[in-house]
Amino acid sequence: MRLLLASGNAKKLAELSQVLHGLGLEFVAPASVGGLPEVVEDQPTFRGNAAKKAASAARHAGLWSLADDSGLEVDALGGAPGVHSARFAGAHGDDAANNALLLERLRDVPEELRGARFVCALALARPDGTVALEIEGSAHGTILRAPRGTRDFGYDPLFLFTEPGFAATGRGFAELEPAQKARVSHRGRALRELARRLAELRAG
Repeated sequence: MRLLLASGNAKKLAELSQVLHGLGLEFVAPASVGGLPEVVEDQPTFRGNAAKKAASAARHAGLWSLADDSGLEVDALGGAPGVHSARFAGAHGDDAANNALLLERLRDVPEELRGARFVCALALARPDGTVALEIEGSAHGTILRAPRGTRDFGYDPLFLFTEPGFAATGRGFAELEPAQKARVSHRGRALRELARRLAELRAG
């Protein structure tokens, strides 16, 4: 089975292929199909945007396609930045500006009210563009007052993982090795569920 990983983010592509490794899939990068068509991410939910991107990529390439939409929801900001996470400060993908704005918005928020969660929605579309699977994973934590760690991307340097019972508890996402992060992250959780359901789908 050939699976198009419908993302232009190199770090996301690496994470997707790492977690799904061993499923007997042939992963196809966007560059191999002439790139991806532009998709306006105008849906109000992560799930809606992921489905829209997966369907568009599948129709474009004629391949099974996997897309994700993910971001950060902060309690004190009423769930913002949410689906606007990548462009919170204006320009799409400006991590430094997004993190600076987040810290500014939370400057006077006490520790006990800085709760947040990362969310990842995955959508798997058939070659004709119909959506076969939709999955969502999340990871809970709090927002730090200053960046910690040097790994990964996005809001990771400001996210402290707080769920009890894990070796990663009390550590920032940007402090974790890739394998450690994959065990507890929103995307890792969603991908493991995808792997389970994909195996069922192929068996059926």
